[in-house]
Amino acid sequence: MSDRMVDEEPVMVTHTGPKGVINDWRKFKLESMDQEVLPPSKRELLRQMSSPQKPKDGCVGGFNRKMSAQEYELIKEDDEKSLRKYRKQCMQVMHEHLSFGPKFETVYDLDSGEAFLEVIEKEHRLTVVVVHIYKDGVKGCDALNSCMDCLASEYTSVKFCRIRAAATGAGERFSDDVLPTLLVYKAGELLGNFLAVTQHFNEEFFATDVEAFLNEYGLLPVKECGAGAEEDEADVE
Repeated sequence: MSDRMVDEEPVMVTHTGPKGVINDWRKFKLESMDQEVLPPSKRELLRQMSSPQKPKDGCVGGFNRKMSAQEYELIKEDDEKSLRKYRKQCMQVMHEHLSFGPKFETVYDLDSGEAFLEVIEKEHRLTVVVVHIYKDGVKGCDALNSCMDCLASEYTSVKFCRIRAAATGAGERFSDDVLPTLLVYKAGELLGNFLAVTQHFNEEFFATDVEAFLNEYGLLPVKECGAGAEEDEADVE
């Protein structure tokens, strides 16, 4: 068994039905709370609520009873923040189960026209492929390469690639005045062909500018929520 498999956190298992969802929510809240700052009485109470079981014979204090005022106040406390975290975790698990196609987290360097064609023709039919054709020393190419690195880490379902114009086998078609060029494909079809793409940006541009440009044409999927989004929410609170 690899270290990666050992270190992976187990996927949250949810129960079906209203009672199962409520129990999962209580368990999540218990696990997400700072156990050190909770009074022992509240910690024990929340633990019991997160693992409801049928009462044994002769047990008057079983969980099959109406919720007390103390229990209600405990659940109500910090519910909004905990519920947002719980919902986000559920959505992440659901996304992992429903998402199709491979995941990418980096920019792929293509070294030949054959590699270029293989990416276009053989990539998963649901995968968007963004190819940057560039030349060292041409204005805007280095900056666009840096932007691609940033976007590749944020849009992991998109395959970002780059290739030097001379390596495409059609270098005469990609003269300096049409570089940098962005080509966007999906299922082998060309969706976007942007020659001298930096003409659409300011003198100094960033990954957010490239992202907004591609989104104008509907070429990027919905951005996945990651740790950065969680930190932003926490700052707002």
